[in-house]
Order: sequence, then structure tokens, then C-alpha cells
Amino acid sequence: MQQTLDDFICTWAKNGGAEIKAYHKNEWCRPSHDDQYIFEMMSLEIFQAGLDWELVLKKRPAFQKAFHNFDIKQVAAMPTTDIESLLTDASIIRNRLKLQDTMTNAQSFLKIQAEFGSFDQYIWQFVNNRQVNNHIRIPAEIHAKTPLSEKISKDLKQHGFKFMGPTITYSFMQAIGLVNDHEISCMDNPG
Repeated sequence: MQQTLDDFICTWAKNGGAEIKAYHKNEWCRPSHDDQYIFEMMSLEIFQAGLDWELVLKKRPAFQKAFHNFDIKQVAAMPTTDIESLLTDASIIRNRLKLQDTMTNAQSFLKIQAEFGSFDQYIWQFVNNRQVNNHIRIPAEIHAKTPLSEKISKDLKQHGFKFMGPTITYSFMQAIGLVNDHEISCMDNPG
């Protein structure tokens, strides 16, 4: 059997559609220091909870429109009445609690920025400003949560963040590149 490029990417992405493959290649586990992107990834990870990541990626443009391209100040200033309108928008995932928590998290995000200068400075301190490279050999070595994600989750909650349990926090850590969980054999492995 002839090999394809998909044979040389992480196992979790092999059977995904175009959105998954593009996300895996261009974003997943790539270090980001852009606060707006970091907020977008945090928000999308919250909407992914209990659902398929590919579904979230397909709805990403609609989420960007609904949340002002994830402009943190604009999301933080959204009135709660916007939730009722968003709950009628079939182009996004309609979950009242997740919508409310995205707005609450934007407000907490702004407080972190005021305290630390940027959310980037706050979040990267947990890894001493260096990506953790986990040298994944087989998919079973990727964890759903770790002691570090539990620590970050606890700290986020103390800063007023909602829906950021250790498992969502770990996915968020992968999304913004705090950790590199690409398989060693993956051609897209940045490590």
C-alpha cells in the first residue's frame, strides 16, 4: 500500500477533515504570544467541551463574527442581552452557559492583562516561558490533563475564569503551544 502525507501526521488528525488537518498543521501546539488569539483558543476550547473539535472548527468563522473576531474588550463589554440573540444563531454552538462564560472570561482576561501587562506574560510564566516538549511516541502518551493543567486551572479559577477545568485547560495549553504533543514521527512537529 502506497503511503500518503497523512501517514506522517499525528494519529488523532489522520482521519479528520480539512479543518482538522489545517489546524493540526498550522496551529496545534505552535507557541502563540498573541493575546487575541489566546483568548480565541480559550473560548473555542470551552465550546468544544463535550463536542467534536472538528465541529467547533467548522463553526469558527461564525464564532469570530458573533464575538467580534474575539476582540477581548468588545466581548467583555457585550451586554447579557446579546446572549438571547446568540441563542437563536444556528451558525454557532448555542449553549447559554458557554456564551455567558465566554463574556465573563473576557472580563477576567482584561484583569489579567492589567495585572501582568498581557495575558501572554501571565500564562507563559507557568512553563518558564519555554514550551514543554512531551516527545510523544504513541497516542496513548497524550494526557487529558496533567498536574500542570490542574495548577493552571486552579489559578484561572482564582482569577475569575469559568469553565476552565483541568481537561479544558490542557487542550487550551496544546492550542496555544504551551505544550507540544505532536508525535515524534509527525512531519508537522515543531519540536
